Amino acid sequence: MSKGAATRQAVLAEATEVASRLGLGGLTIGSLAARLDMSKSGLFAHFRSKEALHLQVLAYARDAFSAEVVRPALRAPRGEARLRALFENWVGSFDFAAGCLFVSASTEFDDQPGAVRDQLVADHKDLADVIAQIFRTGIAEGEFDEAADPERFAHDLHSVMLGAFHARRLLNDPRTETWTRQAFEALLDAARPKSD
Repeated sequence: MSKGAATRQAVLAEATEVASRLGLGGLTIGSLAARLDMSKSGLFAHFRSKEALHLQVLAYARDAFSAEVVRPALRAPRGEARLRALFENWVGSFDFAAGCLFVSASTEFDDQPGAVRDQLVADHKDLADVIAQIFRTGIAEGEFDEAADPERFAHDLHSVMLGAFHARRLLNDPRTETWTRQAFEALLDAARPKSD
């Protein structure tokens, strides 16, 4: 990796950490330059605008979340085992800056049209598609009911995970992990083939 690429990665790692705590709106080229003890013009050369910085931070966070949560799960056997791996990785990522960033940025940009919101929408849809596709393999393997709706399952799982994230991070509720696991098991049980 070249020195410029290494610098860019270090900047994006720090920017993701900052944005996960302060929100993307709190992340500016000037404030990031000060944190990194870099010149504003030097940092500007890497990103050119605040929006470009935000989009690059989202890309960095997306890649990090995928590497931490999604890709390892895809190595598990098809169907329920893969869903369980995804769930376990996701629960394990609650303190991971990239995951925090998507939750905070989604709230921050949900009613602000533009490229950042568009990217967040695409990222959330991509994650829902991954969950739905994994669920479809469970249907194909006979582990889930053929009448079960993969998109609904993805929606429900995402809802459980967002609730768990807030209960853990904001409310610091010690029951969060237990309840989240119970909710996940209830989703799986509801999706299993119905006996005649």
